[in-house]
Amino acid sequence: MKKLTLLVGLSALTLVAASCGTSDDSSGGGTKSDAGFTAPNLPKLDKLGAGEGKLSVLAWPGYAEDGSNDPKVDWVSSFEKKTGCQVTVKTFGTSDEAVSLMKTGQYDVVSASGDASLRLIAGGQVEPVNTDLVPNYKDVYPFLKDRPWNSVKGQMYGIPHGYGANLLMWRTDKVTTPPTSWSAVFEADSPYKGKVTAYDSPIYIADAAMYLMAKKPDLGIKNPYALDDTQLQAVVDLLKQQKTLVSEYWSDYLKEVQAFTSGNSVIGTTWQVIANVATGEKVPVQVAVPSEGVTGWSDTWMLSATSKNKNCGYLWMDHIISPEANAAVAEYFGESPSNGKACDLTADKKHCATFHAGDAAYSEKIWYWTTPIEQCLDGRTDVKCTDYGKWTQAWTQIKG
Repeated sequence: MKKLTLLVGLSALTLVAASCGTSDDSSGGGTKSDAGFTAPNLPKLDKLGAGEGKLSVLAWPGYAEDGSNDPKVDWVSSFEKKTGCQVTVKTFGTSDEAVSLMKTGQYDVVSASGDASLRLIAGGQVEPVNTDLVPNYKDVYPFLKDRPWNSVKGQMYGIPHGYGANLLMWRTDKVTTPPTSWSAVFEADSPYKGKVTAYDSPIYIADAAMYLMAKKPDLGIKNPYALDDTQLQAVVDLLKQQKTLVSEYWSDYLKEVQAFTSGNSVIGTTWQVIANVATGEKVPVQVAVPSEGVTGWSDTWMLSATSKNKNCGYLWMDHIISPEANAAVAEYFGESPSNGKACDLTADKKHCATFHAGDAAYSEKIWYWTTPIEQCLDGRTDVKCTDYGKWTQAWTQIKG
């Protein structure tokens, strides 16, 4: 539970962006990505020099531990000793906060989830990375490289860190027939009315959209992050219906663990780490990937375009995905590491199996959190899709 206390700030472990592309345009005007925004033409470091002696890290709680929270949890000190780069760490609780802080130019590197990475790339706050300068990059799982949330047309804008899925969890003593569908938390006739928990964020709209992709194919939803006005309204109607079932919306670990411990909630969306903690607290829970699939996250370390400490930044990105550090972070935080060699170094030898590390087939089941934008991410050009602003307004209506 101590780990959860440190991670309460992780209330909106966010989204995953959309777009892939290089900034290799001779016109100097930037390159339009597949997601519809223009990636600025920014240079990337061509060779690594000596560390500048300091590094300012902006991170999710639990990603850059220096022993101050727990003396046994420290992968910053070894980096400082090895490189001479003295680290200061600022943590954030949401991607919106991370983007705002990066705009100040005060931070050298950031652990960005997908909605942040999309905005940071488009806004020119982060620059392309030269993966040749990150030796441990070669050991990153291939299915995490050159993905819509961390690259633009084949040019990486960051180094993959870790990933996980949003699963369906239930109390096995209250839900005796294991559910195989998200219908148990969305449909009005659910036998668990008043005992359902749901994630408290506009991005949860994507979970309902994913369900409707299978439930109502006539709506034409092909990507849960690409919703036109009609499709969004259908999803909103479903979520308003779900509200009658919900006992509690959660946005941090502790609240969901407590809800399942008390029995106030018996079924709902969760993260694997929450299920692990609940099990450790002797709460009888089980998780599954329902037939409709799951949403999830994948985080990326990114380098500020205005950083004065880019050599230290590159040294940090290589360090944090080294087998030793990546194993420590993944196990402490509760996610899959990005470096396959990390699996040999976790204290819990079952950790990587629990989190499906390196399982490309499992990863492909995940609709990674993506920022909804007007340019439809499913390829449609005859309509405009709803952006995150509209999703935020819709979420306010849903919750009332």
